[in-house]
Amino acid sequence: MKYSSNPDTITRDYFDSLLLETRYIDSVLPSTKMTLWGETFDTPVMTAALSHLHNTAQDGMAVYAEGAAKAGAVHWVGMGEDEELERVVATGARSIKIIKPHADNREVFRKIEHAVAQGCFAVGMDTDHAFNSNGGYDDVFGLPMRPKSTAELKEFVQAAGVPFIVKGVLSPRDAEKCAEAGCAGLVVSHHHGMVQYSVPPLMVMQDIISAVGPDVQVFIDCGIASGMDVYKCLALGAKAVSVGRHLMPLLKQGPEAVARRIDEMTAELAGIMARTGVAVLEDMDPTVIHRRNF
Repeated sequence: MKYSSNPDTITRDYFDSLLLETRYIDSVLPSTKMTLWGETFDTPVMTAALSHLHNTAQDGMAVYAEGAAKAGAVHWVGMGEDEELERVVATGARSIKIIKPHADNREVFRKIEHAVAQGCFAVGMDTDHAFNSNGGYDDVFGLPMRPKSTAELKEFVQAAGVPFIVKGVLSPRDAEKCAEAGCAGLVVSHHHGMVQYSVPPLMVMQDIISAVGPDVQVFIDCGIASGMDVYKCLALGAKAVSVGRHLMPLLKQGPEAVARRIDEMTAELAGIMARTGVAVLEDMDPTVIHRRNF
């Protein structure tokens, strides 16, 4: 058998290798509502921290945000200008701002301060953009990046004053360092296959959850495209999931199309919850999942 080196293909294959048992007796109609840091949302299906969507649709970042707001979902915001974030927040979307690991920490602190001032209820850092593929430091649209230490993460956490999240965690080792720094959450992600042969986020997620304990919220992204994918992530311990590339083609159709797909995925999730005996998200049970071995 020839194995693919493409992390997206590997991730899809892993999703599809997970099978479910059904549990009908004593089951009830489920609720998909999620509480996160004191706020309640209609769904655990969140948007992902995408960037530069102006090439996808006019004012694409605001369209994306408005779709999340209409669906009652958490909205994540990636790299962009301050003015763009202000337009995003103005849509009413409850937003989490993810900041790149700029070489100049003064820019990181400035962006944290701006995001909090605009009303983002959490902020964080996309740590996996520290290096390029040639063994040097990364450079994103002319902006130099650098890896961050645990001590630096602690400083960002303290400066934020709101929950701070690290995105791009794909090992228990990094997860432990995030917890040591005081991070309130982390996103298990390979950033759409930044490194060939990356382990599927869902494969390593339970080890990461064990490494950080119950006080750190663990989210997951990469390749999630259906309510069934969402269910498998939640059953194995994720607090919520982020969906990005699956939603991008809908941006040209407007925020209603984005909201409609989030709603559809949420309904798909609810259907599977009902058929596996899960009344609320807190009742998710990993023993319903079985790995294909035939």
